[in-house]
Amino acid sequence: MIKIVIAEDQQMLLGALGSLLDLEDDMEVVGQASNGEEVVQLVRQLNPDICIMDIEMPVKSGLDAAEELKDAPCKTIILTTFARSGYFERARKAQVSGYLLKDSPSEELADSIRSILKGKKVYAPELIDLAFEEPNPLTERETEVIKLIAEGLSTKEIAQKLFLTYGTVRNYISVIFDKLEVSNRVEAVSKIKEKGWLK
Repeated sequence: MIKIVIAEDQQMLLGALGSLLDLEDDMEVVGQASNGEEVVQLVRQLNPDICIMDIEMPVKSGLDAAEELKDAPCKTIILTTFARSGYFERARKAQVSGYLLKDSPSEELADSIRSILKGKKVYAPELIDLAFEEPNPLTERETEVIKLIAEGLSTKEIAQKLFLTYGTVRNYISVIFDKLEVSNRVEAVSKIKEKGWLK
């Protein structure tokens, strides 16, 4: 019997997913969690074969939980609505065995679980294309600056936080706008989030 733990913050979806997998003759859902923190504890307690989790969850995201469970004996599958290159890249670094999209048919999920237990990796076809999409054009320092912009800090506050001069930060911001082809902070933050480049 394949033992499965599921983490999903939408209760209805969590229940539906659990029921669907329980219908499979060779599978049993042994635990359900509604956030990343709970799922890490459940995996350590129940020692399942497979852990299926969403990305955007409260307390701890699915990607944070996957990174934490990297060395756990169970195989991790990310099941999400988001086909974003940044997320996919992080999931691969966390050595997840599968990355599937929520709109795929339920029998596909059961087949993927069986394939993964045979040692295969299963990624949604849409993601394979994404993996070859444009990489993040920002340098590490520029990414630090945009992160602080996303947190709502002013140019002056960013300068203080990064121990840079006001003028240097202004230059960074202008380079970021150029690279992202945007004209203001709101557009810059929105674009970098949409691309999944804001780790």
